Amino acid sequence: MHPILFEYGLIQIRFYGLMYVIAILVGSYLIKKEVKRRGVKLTDDDVMNFILWAVIGGIIGARLYYVIFNLNYYLANPKEIPAVWHGGLAFHGGLIGGLIFAYVYLKRHEIKFWKMADIVAPAIILGQAFGRFGNFMNGDAHGMPTTMPWGIVFPPESIAGSEFPNIPLHPVMLYEMGINLSIFLFLWFYLKNKGHKDGFIFAVYLLLYSIGRFIVENFRADSLMLGYLRTAQVVSITVAIAAVIFILKYKLWATEAKK
Repeated sequence: MHPILFEYGLIQIRFYGLMYVIAILVGSYLIKKEVKRRGVKLTDDDVMNFILWAVIGGIIGARLYYVIFNLNYYLANPKEIPAVWHGGLAFHGGLIGGLIFAYVYLKRHEIKFWKMADIVAPAIILGQAFGRFGNFMNGDAHGMPTTMPWGIVFPPESIAGSEFPNIPLHPVMLYEMGINLSIFLFLWFYLKNKGHKDGFIFAVYLLLYSIGRFIVENFRADSLMLGYLRTAQVVSITVAIAAVIFILKYKLWATEAKK
């Protein structure tokens, strides 16, 4: 494994960035397909503008979230703040930033937020799966040492390899990639074809992802911390509870009309 896929002179293609490009391209296709199927009044150009704004908001939010929880390091190394290719995009921050930018865009176009949230949920979780493969090739977002036969020794120049040289680690990126792919398959091939109120698919996505992330965090070695607690686990519990309350309060499953 190596973070760089291709290099020629000053031209360099990294797996980390490539996975984001693939996620955007595939996600754009899925979102356009669902927009047309569900009769949302957005042109293909509108969809691409929506995705662009959501991605920009997501990257800004993800980086700010990570920098804030590692503030001492970045205050001492300010040049590293924009260096996202070194890793350091926290998903929960990205979700917050992306949702804020998406909400503003949809509000301007008078499109129902929760209907669009249901449309983009499968694309988001699939994009997360691509992103975790980028983490794997980059050697960041890594796991703890393990004696399990599937433990992986990361290259010494990677973040994981420099922290744990020649030590097998849990490939937590692949654990989460598998979980995310499973959630995508459930949302895309089963849930989106069922009758439900707007917001149900997105709420189920948040619930399932939060459960999976909570489990995987137990094996990670680089978790952001909130005192003695793992930040991602605290956020995952909070989001999962909020998703359940949202589903139950509005009985989001309780309609036979297809969207």
